[in-house]
Amino acid sequence: MILEHEIPTGSKLYFGESAQVKRKIENIASEVLANEGFLEIVTPIFSYHQHLSVDDERKLIKVNDSQNNAISLRADSTIDVVRIIEKRLGENTNQKKWFYIQPVVTYPTTEQYQVGVEYMSETKLSSVLNIATTIFNKLEVAPLVQISNIKIPSLLVEMFDELDIEDFKHINIDKFINLDVEWLTKLVYLQYVEQIDEVIAIAPQGIQEELQKMKDLCRDMEYKNTVLAPMYYAKMLYYDELFFRCIVGNEVYARGGRYRDEDLTSVGFAIYTDAICEALTK
Repeated sequence: MILEHEIPTGSKLYFGESAQVKRKIENIASEVLANEGFLEIVTPIFSYHQHLSVDDERKLIKVNDSQNNAISLRADSTIDVVRIIEKRLGENTNQKKWFYIQPVVTYPTTEQYQVGVEYMSETKLSSVLNIATTIFNKLEVAPLVQISNIKIPSLLVEMFDELDIEDFKHINIDKFINLDVEWLTKLVYLQYVEQIDEVIAIAPQGIQEELQKMKDLCRDMEYKNTVLAPMYYAKMLYYDELFFRCIVGNEVYARGGRYRDEDLTSVGFAIYTDAICEALTK
């Protein structure tokens, strides 16, 4: 029996103080982004292209359109935003900076409110990471920013037959250390930007190049509560290089990176409103 007041597991309910805090987060983000030259976009809740954004199609909630074509509820906004701007608006706009405040939903009934940012044709990740930390400063929260490069685990799998990408998903440190390779061991323990030159000096060229990208990002950042996580890996259908997460305890407040859609390179991030709202209302 479903009671009259019940809501599905995973869905969200905001009222009173929590609704006020949620609106405050969204208003502060909107103000910061508008001052940085971003325009707002609201995309459809239904999409034909969500399979290009989500690594596991079982997460999608699928229905059919009037012609019986398969469509999904929006489970991710990035690729839809980029393609709508590039393909649909096309020559009608030269605007490259966009943001959106809208929820995504995944199977079976999980809602997640987000503030998303896409800076199209931009390659410097610091240009949006500094905006994310500005928003956090105005909200008076101070997450730890974890800088990663998803390309490094992929390169290591190519270099060492003993390694599999699952080792990185599950952070199999013992396996990395047991290979007994000096530069790899130093890479495992690399945590602060002050240590990175020591690893760059002895690592293979491909790894050097990807570590240098991480170093350059740290140099261009205005936020100091930062650590490096070169062995971090998460399967993303569009993030495949520089990547960051903003973390408080076990909660992820934001994540973003540099990505490609067809021939277009862009940078972006999403702030997870629900996690921050919960923290601010405790």
